[in-house]
Amino acid sequence: MNAALFPIAEYWWLYLSFTALVVILLTIDLALHRKEAPISFRNAAIWTTVWISLALAFSYALYLFAAAHYSPGVGRQLSLEFLAGYVVEESLSVDNMFVFALVFRYFAVPSRYQHKVLFYGVLGAMIFRGVFIAAGTALVRFEWVMIVFGVFLIVTGIRMAVQKERQLNPDDSLAIRWVRRVFPVTAEFHGSRFLVTIDGIRHITPLMVVLVFLETTDLLFAVDSVPAVFGVTREPFVVYTSNVFAVLGLRAMFFLLAGAMDRFHVLKHGLAVVLVFVGLKMVWLDHLYGGRFPIGVSLGIISGVIAVSIVLSLAFPKAVEPAPARPAGAGGRLIQPAAGVAFLLLSAIGFLYAAGPYNWLPPMAALDHLGADTLYRAALCNLVCGVLLLGGALLRKRG
Repeated sequence: MNAALFPIAEYWWLYLSFTALVVILLTIDLALHRKEAPISFRNAAIWTTVWISLALAFSYALYLFAAAHYSPGVGRQLSLEFLAGYVVEESLSVDNMFVFALVFRYFAVPSRYQHKVLFYGVLGAMIFRGVFIAAGTALVRFEWVMIVFGVFLIVTGIRMAVQKERQLNPDDSLAIRWVRRVFPVTAEFHGSRFLVTIDGIRHITPLMVVLVFLETTDLLFAVDSVPAVFGVTREPFVVYTSNVFAVLGLRAMFFLLAGAMDRFHVLKHGLAVVLVFVGLKMVWLDHLYGGRFPIGVSLGIISGVIAVSIVLSLAFPKAVEPAPARPAGAGGRLIQPAAGVAFLLLSAIGFLYAAGPYNWLPPMAALDHLGADTLYRAALCNLVCGVLLLGGALLRKRG
């Protein structure tokens, strides 16, 4: 699908309607979190489930809309492209969360103010992502740009895999130094305010400094993530919506994983594999398959790599502290996460079979009789079940 199926000039109302929906969702979120209080793990788990469910529901609505305007085949393709873009963006966002946690720790931001910083950070991120996507949409019409994007992603993935962790120092940021040079900064927080007036002089608070750093950091991440989404779809509406849904769920997922990020140490290498795969897809695999590598296989590979990275992280923890003695019956605690992983694997297999036929997949006559639409819906249900089971296991472990 090289030509845009929903060009902005013709379907401006579609983009406007989606943006209005996002504004309504953000308004509801802000209204429910007006109090300056820490976000509980339970609240974060509920909202993470809500955002993921909304993304899956939107994927199905996109399928119905595209199928009505074009054909069921086109609807299926766009729906899977949205899911692939969403999974890529949501996975890469985990890397952002590591930075968020370090920045909050560096500036000693109280937990009751973190949600407000992330809320306005999300607003800025969506604006900047929109600019990036608009520019990318104008550029990807040239084949050489896709090759450049692909090579860039391959190099980024390799660098991510081999690069050692570096100590984060926000004071080295050019943006932070410029802000402190231009504006007077207060020595302490003034509640959740970004600006205060002291002796008739307007000051910015450390909370504003944190927000500026997070916005500039997201710009750097967008340089990697936006080309990665163009690697799985060239439809501007799908790129835009998958990015927005991933960013919308970023805050809730941050508070959900804030205390467990160090456990996902293998995920960095999984993300590196995903970036290299998407880069190879743009440079080579798409051409090998006549212009478009099967999106069902792409989604299966991306989901499988992320799932395996999470499993390996939990199976081989990074912590060097001796593990406490396991009480009797503790083996039962492995059942829920194992079931979650099983559902994720079933989801990946379902997407692969639904997008078939492929000679390297073992034939299953029973699945052939079900039809692609049924398989896609079953794969989506398995994906939701897997996420809920893993989230529940993590909730119990934290509790």
